[in-house]
Amino acid sequence: METNLRHIPDLPVPQWCVNGHVHTIARSWLGDTTLPDVNRIEIPTPDDDFLELDCAIHPNSESVIILFHGLEGSSERYYIVELMKELLEEEYSVVAVNFRSCGSRMNNQPRFYHSGETNDYATVFNWISQQYPDKKMGAVGFSLGGNALLKSLGEEGSGHPLDAAIAVSVPYDLRLGSIRLSKGFHRLYEYRFLRTLKKKLVLKRQDFPNLPQFTGSTLFEFDDQITAPIHGFKSAEHYYEQCSARRFITDIQIPTLLVHSREDPLCPVEAMPVAKIFDHSKIDYIITEQGGHVGFWSQPKGWLNYIIRNYLHKKLTESL
Repeated sequence: METNLRHIPDLPVPQWCVNGHVHTIARSWLGDTTLPDVNRIEIPTPDDDFLELDCAIHPNSESVIILFHGLEGSSERYYIVELMKELLEEEYSVVAVNFRSCGSRMNNQPRFYHSGETNDYATVFNWISQQYPDKKMGAVGFSLGGNALLKSLGEEGSGHPLDAAIAVSVPYDLRLGSIRLSKGFHRLYEYRFLRTLKKKLVLKRQDFPNLPQFTGSTLFEFDDQITAPIHGFKSAEHYYEQCSARRFITDIQIPTLLVHSREDPLCPVEAMPVAKIFDHSKIDYIITEQGGHVGFWSQPKGWLNYIIRNYLHKKLTESL
């Protein structure tokens, strides 16, 4: 494990986790997806749409932790559910965000969400600040959710409302990740993403028939034909260039932890701007040899959430 943090335990990997694909798929299949007791709240966005938040608020907690899921995920993904339950046991307040079209119903506007959508992040942060002005705020973003979180941190700099952040398995270079998904066994993941994205587009076109149609077979083509034009980008290349997290690393000004695996099958570790990260006074990082994509299967279980909990506790306590 490569890290500039001290006293971090190595990822103890069971023998049957032979590669990144096993870590990734096994955790997805076998993880806990049953939400704890939460209050689902719809909050408005400035463009007359809405976001669905699953909230579990401890009245005596000192901090609220906001969780952001990955591409075609939701608050019911195992990595959100399991972390939420552990944070609640430690009496944090937790808010799990469902991106537009990822909650219980389709959103109202023609647009969806994407890897660089930080206006919705600002809407969430503002709502929490207004509802719970006396609480510190931390955030954890996974994959796409982590990419947009890092972009948000870079855009706002020292003025960001968060006190600490963690980003796990981030596609630091969106183009490189998209190309990786179109090759070999990785197409299994691409197929899964495209299957739900195409279904949502069909539903969306019932209300907005002028939306573009998808005629391709890869995620790059979906981003080029659908994501880019719907969200104001010239092309997939333009979208990737403008929204890749690696562009925003140097401007981050709050304590941030980055967690990544060298064998991540979706987000190549070579996209991680290690030189910029290593020289950054506000950023800590952990790069494991094994772990896959948002997998990090360990024996005993819970290595990733242990890392997250301890980092949040340290940084949020320091900021009190």
